[in-house]
Amino acid sequence: MNQNKLKKLLTDLYKKKLSPEDVLKQLQTLPYENIDFAKIDHHRELRSGMPEVIYGQGKSVAQLKEIIQRLQKAKSNILATRISGDKYKKLKTSLPQKAIYNAQGETLVIRNSKMTQGKGLITIITAGTSDIPVAEEAASTADILGSRVEKIFDVGVAGLHRLLDNLEKIKKARVLVVVAGMEGALASVVGGLVSQPIIAVPTSIGYGASFGGVSALLTMLNSCATGIAVVNIDNGFGAGCMAHRINILKDPESE
Repeated sequence: MNQNKLKKLLTDLYKKKLSPEDVLKQLQTLPYENIDFAKIDHHRELRSGMPEVIYGQGKSVAQLKEIIQRLQKAKSNILATRISGDKYKKLKTSLPQKAIYNAQGETLVIRNSKMTQGKGLITIITAGTSDIPVAEEAASTADILGSRVEKIFDVGVAGLHRLLDNLEKIKKARVLVVVAGMEGALASVVGGLVSQPIIAVPTSIGYGASFGGVSALLTMLNSCATGIAVVNIDNGFGAGCMAHRINILKDPESE
């Protein structure tokens, strides 16, 4: 449920296209639907502009099926993150044909509302190919929320000319998401070259002394470049959400 859906529901009631009983049926799951093991927040998009998102890690296939079916019944756009390939194979037969699975990002997307043209531009940059899964999670998130997304992969500081070759393209974005493991230096380098806000995402990619992404996290937190905010290790979803919110600030009238 979002503002547009609620407005249409009330308009249909006013014009007597729907009965009070019909409207009551559609509103009865607000603000949330209790299914014992989960409380599905159908009201979230109405409050915050972002719908309930399913975190797949730790949930059983049966639990995921039930949550997806409830959201599907409510005609919500659906995003599920951290859906492994094995879980997707078990879920696939119960999903609608329009479901899209991103194997690299381990995201599952089901669009149930009319597709709108993406707003603004978020460009997602990775230091290396191994950082792509986290970048793809960020891309799927920003895309389903309504932002236009472009991706530039494998332009890390070990070959700085690759980044400089894409600089004009990078400068066209409203918001940048920079994803890097190892020492995490790419966010600082990009921050010194552009004026856009940057969401830096440290990844757990790297050898022993990278400490599962802590090294990259500390580098990004201690960056001397301005305009950089940092999310948690491997948190592509969080980066996608924040980038989208910044991106749409220029288009408040279109929300």
